[in-house]
Amino acid sequence: MTKADLITQISENTGIGKETVRNTVEAFMATIKNSLENGDNVYLRNFGSFIVKKRAKKYARHLSKNTAIIIPAHYIPSFKPSEKFVSLVKNNNAIS
Repeated sequence: MTKADLITQISENTGIGKETVRNTVEAFMATIKNSLENGDNVYLRNFGSFIVKKRAKKYARHLSKNTAIIIPAHYIPSFKPSEKFVSLVKNNNAIS
């Protein structure tokens, strides 16, 4: 599902115009991005959490040059679904 599909489906389910839904979805995503950028996690009950994870410094190899490189410690955004969300997906998408 793309963002356009999501907007269309929300618009059809709620009766709200697509332009209003698009603005709301864009504002929702911008708010989450800004919160994570500022180091704040976002918790949505029964859905999941958008969190900032810290990755430790690590050493890697540049294979074509055969040299060692250092990847510095950094932060990455992550999504952790709620247990309820995980069980819904697990039970409804069983591989046959």
